[in-house]
Amino acid sequence: MAAAAAPAVLEGPEAASASPVAAEGRWLTGYWHNFDNGSTTMPISEVPSAYNLIAVAFAGNKAGTPGGITFDVAGGELGGYTNQQFKEDVAAVQAEGRKVVLSIGGQNGHVDVTDSAEAANFADSAYALMQEFGFDGIDIDLEHGMNARYMEEALRSLRAKAGSDLIITMAPQTIDFQAPSYAYYQLAQNIGDILTIVNMQYYNSGSMLGCDQQVYSQGTVDFLTAQACIQLELGLRPDQVGLGLPATPDAAGGGYQPASNVIRALDCLEQGRNCGAFTPSEPYGPIGGAMTWSINWDATNGYAFADALGARLGTG
Repeated sequence: MAAAAAPAVLEGPEAASASPVAAEGRWLTGYWHNFDNGSTTMPISEVPSAYNLIAVAFAGNKAGTPGGITFDVAGGELGGYTNQQFKEDVAAVQAEGRKVVLSIGGQNGHVDVTDSAEAANFADSAYALMQEFGFDGIDIDLEHGMNARYMEEALRSLRAKAGSDLIITMAPQTIDFQAPSYAYYQLAQNIGDILTIVNMQYYNSGSMLGCDQQVYSQGTVDFLTAQACIQLELGLRPDQVGLGLPATPDAAGGGYQPASNVIRALDCLEQGRNCGAFTPSEPYGPIGGAMTWSINWDATNGYAFADALGARLGTG
């Protein structure tokens, strides 16, 4: 994504009603690798306590079940880590008050939900995996297209099965909120009443438009604040907005920023201080949190992201 898209039209509903899950506190989300990509591998039990929301990457398409998803621990890549050990570790971190969600898709994953039958398959299979592994919810990280209407249908069906404690998170790319015609924009707008947090990927992006219709370059505080403003003006509550960044320069193709910049962006959005060129017209108050790709990459840097953001957000 090298060029900016069309200006965002900031017309949305009034702020969504409060969600019980979102009201519990702020999130430091980290993605956990169910694969070995050369960074590092670890069991869930070794994830630092500062990460109070762990997104397990990734669920994939369930063969023979259109719209369905599947997941198993990649024990061969993770030193023999078993499904049973994984389940026990998930239960242990949940006993500490932390949450674990299953992320769907990722860069290489393709899960298509394009009609009501596929929406039902998605909800049924997601709920079955929640029951089997103990997940608290799901993360939508579909990067190859999405149908907002039927994904909403799937998520509302899953919510009906799992109850009001269901956590629903999303990790859109920056372009996904550049205009109301984009599916992630529509989905966030339409499920605000059950949505926990949107952790925008502020990396691998190039330049993008902010809510002031000015162009900002990735790797800057303004890139975070001026685009987070789009979601906030859309009608999402501040606690439903998270800032997603790579943990190290090696974790992404571009857009890395030091943790100090993420903290500055939080200060700017919440309090109107430590801003760059962009300053919101009024401070928004506490933002929902921050996210990193990934816990495994953060481990290669001595967990610098977890330490800095956990302290800022009060999660660790």
